[in-house]
Amino acid sequence: MPNKRPADRASPPRRRFLAKLSLIPATSLAGAGVLAPLPAGAGSSASYAPSFFQPAEWAFLVAACDRLIPSDEVGPGAVELGVPEFIDRHMQTPYASGAIWYMPGPFLDAPAEFGYQGRLALREILRVGIAAIDAACRRRFGKDFASLAAADQVAVLKAAESGKLELPEIPEKTFFSYLLGEVRNGYFADPSYGGNRDMGSWKMIGYPGMRADYIDWVGERNKAYPLPPVDLSGRRG
Repeated sequence: MPNKRPADRASPPRRRFLAKLSLIPATSLAGAGVLAPLPAGAGSSASYAPSFFQPAEWAFLVAACDRLIPSDEVGPGAVELGVPEFIDRHMQTPYASGAIWYMPGPFLDAPAEFGYQGRLALREILRVGIAAIDAACRRRFGKDFASLAAADQVAVLKAAESGKLELPEIPEKTFFSYLLGEVRNGYFADPSYGGNRDMGSWKMIGYPGMRADYIDWVGERNKAYPLPPVDLSGRRG
């Protein structure tokens, strides 16, 4: 786990992470996944029961989300904002199942610039990758990823990111990039899709959300927008 920091100082990795993502239109993050919004008034909770992930997979996902975006003085963490719930719901969409992907093949080990060219759809990439990393953790540590100490979990994720785990079932870089993408999407997407609970990430970066107009603020420069964010349903943060 990262050391705690004064509230006005983010670590360089987190600062770079947020600087990149704060420029992405939040409504676009979930739209590509064809994820239906939650009913009005619904939201994630600590008692959420996953529909796609099995218990061991869910334990891995929650632990991984907590390591990838931990809660600290800078802002809320991924688990706190309901990102695991977002990912579980996203796995049940046509996008995640590959129904709207081109899947007939051929399946090649293509250069990275061409993107993933394998036979697995998104939800299978995550499912196979989780099982492979859990198996690797049992071989090395004698227990699953979710049961490891935080420092060991970070080390495993870094090894996956750099391609050093040598998983036989799936390229670990492929798995890690899709997992991280899902965590980012859930963290910054509109709360109606299950993550970003109470617009926590928008408040952190000062994103105003879906406000109808900014006429009164057009002429202002170098000042933080003073009003709280508004989500797609019209709810104010």
